[in-house]
Amino acid sequence: MRVSVLASGSTGNTSLIETGQHKILMDAGLSGKKIKQLLAQVGVDISDIDMAFLSHDHTDHSGGLGVLMRRYPQIDAFANSGTWQYLCNTNKIGKIPAEQINIIEPGQTKTYGDLDVTAFATSHDAAEPQYYVFSSDGKRIAFLTDTGYVSEKVEGTIKAADAYMMEFNYDNMMLRNGPYSWPLKQRILSDEGHLSNDEAGHALLDVVTPKTKHIFLAHRSQHNNTESLAHKTAKQMLVDGDANLDEDVKIINTEPNKPTDLIKI
Repeated sequence: MRVSVLASGSTGNTSLIETGQHKILMDAGLSGKKIKQLLAQVGVDISDIDMAFLSHDHTDHSGGLGVLMRRYPQIDAFANSGTWQYLCNTNKIGKIPAEQINIIEPGQTKTYGDLDVTAFATSHDAAEPQYYVFSSDGKRIAFLTDTGYVSEKVEGTIKAADAYMMEFNYDNMMLRNGPYSWPLKQRILSDEGHLSNDEAGHALLDVVTPKTKHIFLAHRSQHNNTESLAHKTAKQMLVDGDANLDEDVKIINTEPNKPTDLIKI
């Protein structure tokens, strides 16, 4: 299995997962044109994408999905019934081809050839948010952003993955002292908001094992965080702390408009 976080942040989110049989998008929160360009940067033709998994309805995760489904009929798209219902009722992403709509509900694990996908519910101010663990050929990667907290149930689902894409959204002091309105700050800080650097680090402490070799720091706020703060917090908590990790674990920064390398998990 190979993975690239193509773009991550409030301006749009999408990642690529490759198995022997599939090329998969995790979220599609940029324009179809931009996603095509990002895929090309890691050597993948968008016409080879055959699956897309959607976490929730917010535009920075779903905005490009309708275009991709209409333009590339080979793409089977997956989300839970609550997310599909909301998107269809609001017409947020245009008319969605019914034959490309597939449902995976929180708590379900489904198999698609050489790919197993487990969906799990998160806590965010969206219709029915959920994220996924992707497994293939004995390897697992867990994706988790856009959640106000990480429950014990979620920790149990994502524990002992080979790789994580984890939200490091904000630094507490930067958010509290920053330019956002107080209601917006309250939303971000709430149980239906986002994870701070410290909260993400503590969650990872509970789930990483010596199997874990790659940690992608994702969904970093451009106003309330910096790459160096997120990376420093992750390293201090995980590498310099008491995390159950081997020394060769790689902590990888992600960018809002530049893909990471296509990394073998």
